[in-house]
Amino acid sequence: MQFIPNHSDSVKKTMLQELGLKDVDELFIDVPENVRIKNLDLPSGLTQMEVEQKLKKLAEKNKPFPELLSFLGGGIKPHYIPPVVRAILSRSEFYTSYTPYQPEASQGFLQAMFEYQSIIAELTGMEVANCSLYDGATALAEAALMSSRLTKRKNIVIPANISWEKKLVLRNYAKGANLRITEVPFNNETGKVDVNSVSENTTDDTACVYIENPNFFGVFEEEIGEIAEVVHEKNALLVVGVDPLTLGVVKSPGSYDADIVVGEGRSLGTSMNFGGSSLGVFACKKRFIRQMPGRIVGLTYDSDGNRAFCMTLQTREQHIRREKATSNICSNEGLCALAAVVYLATLGSKGFVELGKINFEKGQLFAKKIFSLPWFKRPFTGAHFNEFVACSSQDVDFLNTKLLEKGIQGGLPVEKWHPALDKCMLFGVTELHTEEDMDRFVTAVKEVYYV
Repeated sequence: MQFIPNHSDSVKKTMLQELGLKDVDELFIDVPENVRIKNLDLPSGLTQMEVEQKLKKLAEKNKPFPELLSFLGGGIKPHYIPPVVRAILSRSEFYTSYTPYQPEASQGFLQAMFEYQSIIAELTGMEVANCSLYDGATALAEAALMSSRLTKRKNIVIPANISWEKKLVLRNYAKGANLRITEVPFNNETGKVDVNSVSENTTDDTACVYIENPNFFGVFEEEIGEIAEVVHEKNALLVVGVDPLTLGVVKSPGSYDADIVVGEGRSLGTSMNFGGSSLGVFACKKRFIRQMPGRIVGLTYDSDGNRAFCMTLQTREQHIRREKATSNICSNEGLCALAAVVYLATLGSKGFVELGKINFEKGQLFAKKIFSLPWFKRPFTGAHFNEFVACSSQDVDFLNTKLLEKGIQGGLPVEKWHPALDKCMLFGVTELHTEEDMDRFVTAVKEVYYV
C-alpha cells in the first residue's frame, strides 16, 4: 500500500471503481439534499510548521496558577501534584488508551485498579468501589439509575445546594429512564439542606435522596445522620457526594450508613487540564454490587497458584444482554484513577490527614480575611471546608474584572443559579495558596474600592 496523498485524479478514479461508484457525490447519496452543506467558509490550509507557530501564540494567552492567582470556587482548583505521579503516568506500560475491560489489560494495570478500588473503599467507608467513572456528575447520575433499579422506584430527591452542572447531567440521564427529580430547598441561614423538606419529600416512591457533604457552598451537612434515618425509614437509599480531600478530617459516609458514595476525584493527583480529564468516584454497600455500573477488578490465583488480578464484574452491554446491562458507560478514567493511586500512596495516611487539615485551615484563614473587609458579609453560618460564599455590597462582575487586570481571578458569581444570593461569590483555596497570596487579594480589593 502506498502511503501517499490521494489528490491525483487517477488515484480517486481507481478508488471509486473499487467501490463501484461513479463519483464522490454517490458516497453521500443517503444524506438528504436539504441538509447538505455546499461549502464551508474556512481559511486556506496551513503547513504543520505554521500550525505549531499559531498554536504557540494562542497558548501564550494562557496564564497558569500562580501566574494568574485564582480564588475561583465551584470545583476545579489548583493542587500540588508530586513529580512521581507524572513520572509513573508517563511510563509506556500505563500511558495507553486501553481501558480495563479489554482481555489484554496487563496485570500491572489491573493491580493498580485493584489498589484504587481498595483505597476508595477505605476512604469512603464502603465495602466495594468500582474502577471509576467519567466524573462526579455522571457518577451521581449513575447512582440515581442504580437506586431506581434496586428499589423499583422513580423519584430522585436532590437538594438545591448542589452545582447546576450536576443537576443538568442528572436530568439528562433521568429523562430516558423516566425518573422524576424533586429538588428540596436549603436553609437560607445555614446554607445546609432543609431536613424537614427532605422528610416531607421522601415518599414511598423515592428511590434515593442525594446529599453532598460538603455541598456546593462549601458547607458541611452536619445533620447527615438525621437525614440518613429519614431516608431509610422510607426504605429509600442515601447517596452521598463527597470531596475526597475532606475524608481525612471528617467522618466517612459509611459511618453514617450511606448506601452509595460518589464524588469528583480530580483533586487526587490530576491537574486542572482546562477542565478536562476528571475522575468519577463510585462506591457502595456490597449487597448492591450486581447493580453497580462500570467494572470491578478482583484478586484471584492463576492455574499455577500464583496471585493474579482479573475483571470480576463488568455488567455492561458489550459483555451481556443489553437489557441486563447496568450501564452503557464504555470507558473509565483509568489514567486518572492511576494518578489517584500514586498520589495517595505518596502522601500516605498521615500525609492525607495533614492535607485535609491544611485545606480546612486555609479556608478558615481566607474567610477571616475576606469578612474583615467592609464590603463583604457572611451569608451562611454553617461550617465550611476550603470553599465558602461571601456576599458583597458592590457589583461582583465589576470587582472580578478589575481583579483580572491585577492578575487575580476572583470568586464565582452564584446569583445566576441562586437568585436569592444577590452579589455573592463562591471562593476556593487549597494547600497551594499562601497567606501572602490571600493578603495580595485583600490589597487588590481595597485598591479597587478605594480608588
